[in-house]
Amino acid sequence: MDLAGEPGGALPGHERTVIAGVLALIALLAAMDLLIDLREGVTPWHVLTEGMVAVLACLGAFHLLRGAWRLRRRLEAQDRDFSAFRLQAEAWRMGSRKYLDGLSRSIDLQLDQWQLSVAEKDVAFLLLKGLSLKEIAAARGTTEKTARVQSSAVYAKSGLAGRSELSAFFLEDLLPPGTASADTGSGELP
Repeated sequence: MDLAGEPGGALPGHERTVIAGVLALIALLAAMDLLIDLREGVTPWHVLTEGMVAVLACLGAFHLLRGAWRLRRRLEAQDRDFSAFRLQAEAWRMGSRKYLDGLSRSIDLQLDQWQLSVAEKDVAFLLLKGLSLKEIAAARGTTEKTARVQSSAVYAKSGLAGRSELSAFFLEDLLPPGTASADTGSGELP
């Protein structure tokens, strides 16, 4: 957008401040030159031109500094919001830890029943977390092809068609109370 700190602005804060300082200096020098020219009796159009330069430089400096100030305020607000979000996420994690541990153990037992290897179990957990095959390969230090083969083994041993069915197998019963089940098909509560 514009150079004054609007989202997507073209200048970082320190560059904006430097440019504003240069514009303020230009305005000051133009004003001094204007005073000297007035004493020497320079033509009115010359005085008017230099006056406009000084005013425009002042306006530019003000605009840039105001944008930097607004940007700083927005960044401080976003930082506060992010800190609050981080605290909420941590509180949720701590409050739900025992449930998540129980769910993890239950999933692990089911993966054992499907007779998955240790590597296949790791891949299954990462699939449930939503990682792509490329991300799984990077996390496990293998190739993407290996991750693909291991995920195919997970699906074959479990009898599930893919990631969606794997996730649904473990998560479909986690709907909040009172939510219509997929069995009704109508979207209405029974």
